[in-house]
Amino acid sequence: MGAAAAQLAERVLCVPVVGWFLGCGSGGSPSQTALDDVPADYLTLYMQAAATCPGLSWTTLAAIGKVESDHGRSRLPGVASGTNSAGAGGPMQFLAPTFADVVARHQLPAGGANPPSLYNPQDAIYAAAAYLCDNHVATDLTGALWDYNHSGAYIAQVVTQATQYGSTDGPGADTTASDAGYAAVLYAQGQIGIPYLWGGDGPQLTELPGGGVRVAGGFDCSGLTRAAYEAAGVDLPRTAQEQYDAGPLLPTGTAPAPGDLVFFGSGRTDVTHVGIAISATEMIDAPHRGAVVRMESIWPNLVGITRPAGRS
Repeated sequence: MGAAAAQLAERVLCVPVVGWFLGCGSGGSPSQTALDDVPADYLTLYMQAAATCPGLSWTTLAAIGKVESDHGRSRLPGVASGTNSAGAGGPMQFLAPTFADVVARHQLPAGGANPPSLYNPQDAIYAAAAYLCDNHVATDLTGALWDYNHSGAYIAQVVTQATQYGSTDGPGADTTASDAGYAAVLYAQGQIGIPYLWGGDGPQLTELPGGGVRVAGGFDCSGLTRAAYEAAGVDLPRTAQEQYDAGPLLPTGTAPAPGDLVFFGSGRTDVTHVGIAISATEMIDAPHRGAVVRMESIWPNLVGITRPAGRS
């Protein structure tokens, strides 16, 4: 970290706030990406607000702020004033009734607007932390984000952004993804909602005689991961077992980075499923017949992790 970045990092260390839990919450130190992208005053607020909810990472708040309003810098309607087409406003894009309900149940710290305003960054960020906490973010990140915005693609975008903002410091942490890894994740995000199809390599489009297009087909688990990496310029074998064998395997205890492939089964010679990680705990996969490509928690029967973007 350079001198300028180090000085900025010092500015965002959490300080006591009267009536609120001291510290920065979970999430660790900001990555260089966070230091370069998040305004220092917003970064301070994300960290301080996260500390009011045990188990809430400041990176989640920061990622929401990035996706919703580019940390208040967006000039789109509904950020500084008014509302967007969905009726939301402010840097964290609250619906006015939702914000009012949060404020009625949670006393926001002094220093914001009087009365609290969803357009005030401090009020909005602390209210977002309280809202996520009410929706059990510590134990159900996906569910809490769904309550914030009913979109699987939105959830994947927030989780991916949060991963980029988190520091890679600490034992066993290796969350630096390559450009190919992120490209693969972006492709996978775009496939959310496509049906599962055994042996499927993706949807097939057929032009109809009278005009229009018929969409058929879908993905199975390894078809999705192969297509995601093909879009990123990396060639993978077809089946989950073959992709696992192709490696390279990451050391045991390494946290998956965005784009890493996570494999499941009963052992290294019986790999039956693969997904593409978007964080240390979440993945996008095509799980089984009757389902669609979706984001979900990484399954407990994890066999191993590979990083195809590390291959030449």
